[in-house]
Amino acid sequence: MKRTSLILLQSALLFCLLISCSSSNSSGQEESKDSWQSLFNGETLEGWDTYIGANDLGLNNDPNKVFTVAEIDGEPALRISGQQFAGISTTQEFENFHLQLQFKWGELKWPPRENAKRDSGLLYFAGGKHGVDANAWMRSQEFQVQEGDTGDYWGVAGGAFEIPVRKDGENYVFDPSGELMPFSTISEFGRHAVKNPDGEKPTGEWNTIDLYCFGSTAVHMINGKVVMVLYNSSVVQGDELVPLSKGKIQIQSEGAEVFYRNIKVENISALPKGIISL
Repeated sequence: MKRTSLILLQSALLFCLLISCSSSNSSGQEESKDSWQSLFNGETLEGWDTYIGANDLGLNNDPNKVFTVAEIDGEPALRISGQQFAGISTTQEFENFHLQLQFKWGELKWPPRENAKRDSGLLYFAGGKHGVDANAWMRSQEFQVQEGDTGDYWGVAGGAFEIPVRKDGENYVFDPSGELMPFSTISEFGRHAVKNPDGEKPTGEWNTIDLYCFGSTAVHMINGKVVMVLYNSSVVQGDELVPLSKGKIQIQSEGAEVFYRNIKVENISALPKGIISL
């Protein structure tokens, strides 16, 4: 009887342990699944501010419906008409995050870019006054969204990064083994660096953007390809650079119709292993 009782006790303990492990694994999977915060509810622009500097329209005054919710390919999307240079920004600030979204170009193009490449832009670490750049956008770092150039870097209204690059004609092209050079409004190299490689799909197809920001480092990804790694994020203040690692997300309206969907963000405690060396 004692031996039988011992076996039953051991079996009960093992069963409890298995249940505990199963619950732990299930909880871990659930935490991973729920780690994403959706930034677009598919019905309204709740959680976002619009800004149109033209005609002094200002904050959350959009009579031409530059920013609306639309259904495309059977799913809700943020439609940006491109009719006016403008921005839509989160009301919340983010640091140490992974942002993911999808975008697809529309058909409409507007002056002064009716004959130019379709253009938009994903701005991050955005802050300060609205409209300090082109009377439309905040001071920020830019993940360029433009036909053929998606993933490029631009420093907006004082945004600055150091990027490993190689010289290619007049351009500085991202190269993981290249020389680390500063890019900003006060740099002799300018404020623009070119992505490498090209990961963008043809116009008319959906593209997936992943933006990783941890500390002062950022990683630009397009359709699963790392196209740029940027270091030592900062902002120009006078003749100095001040660290910059937190801010809002802002998306540009810049002369072309574009759709964004599945906009979501999650907190991260480190960059994914191996992502910088991809």
